[in-house]
Amino acid sequence: MNTVILSAVTFVYLGCFVMFLVSETTRKGGVEKAGRFILLGGFVVHTAGIALRWVESHHAGMGHAPLSNFYESLVFFSWSVVFLYLVFAWKHAKGSIGAFVMPVAFLLMAYASFSPTVDSQIKPLIPALKSNWLIVHVITCFLGYAAFVLASVFGIISMRQTDNPGRSEVVVEMLDNSLRTGYILFTLGIVTGSVWAHVAWGRYWGWDPKETWALITWFIYTAAIHVRIKDGHLTRRFVVILIVGLAAVLFTYFGVNYLPGLHSYQ
Repeated sequence: MNTVILSAVTFVYLGCFVMFLVSETTRKGGVEKAGRFILLGGFVVHTAGIALRWVESHHAGMGHAPLSNFYESLVFFSWSVVFLYLVFAWKHAKGSIGAFVMPVAFLLMAYASFSPTVDSQIKPLIPALKSNWLIVHVITCFLGYAAFVLASVFGIISMRQTDNPGRSEVVVEMLDNSLRTGYILFTLGIVTGSVWAHVAWGRYWGWDPKETWALITWFIYTAAIHVRIKDGHLTRRFVVILIVGLAAVLFTYFGVNYLPGLHSYQ
């Protein structure tokens, strides 16, 4: 049942993208406002679908949080993007912002719901994953991923809006908030992952491909923050670093699945 609900959310996010795009091209505020409230409703349903999956896991005798396989990670990644978008952009949201963000949420959900290579079945955890660290580590990492995605989106938008200084300032403020939040959360994700690795395997760091690329991603965003502080204003090289960071995030999440390691979903 949870997969049916979550599949339906995919089309809600697609509809919101279309509405935000129409709002941006036609400058009709009513369409944008309707899209925002439909998005909020879709997010509530998305949250309910995740909660229902957890309940169904309990009924199946497993009872673990829905954060343990590729399907569940895609669903939670999408949820995180929408959640942080609502947090950072709700007050200032305009069609152009939603039109850039919603394709991310939609594509993640579409991949989870309709790709024949993604298994949506609830399965028992392997022994190493039967830990409370699973919830803390996965939540902090994916919220960090999502915040970094938003920072990159806001950076691209800000470069397009140089002809509208007032609106650009709002986007830059959201960019800074998402970058700081992502950096803190992703750092916590790395730290909690290290502690969990020590508890499970007796070592804090093993240079697994996911660990290595997570560290590379962390260094890229450390550089981004350094450049942002040093330059004092938004620069093209800062946005380029954000885009490189986005590529690193995507490879850390998707790419390492094709490499052997403890974190591979394959």
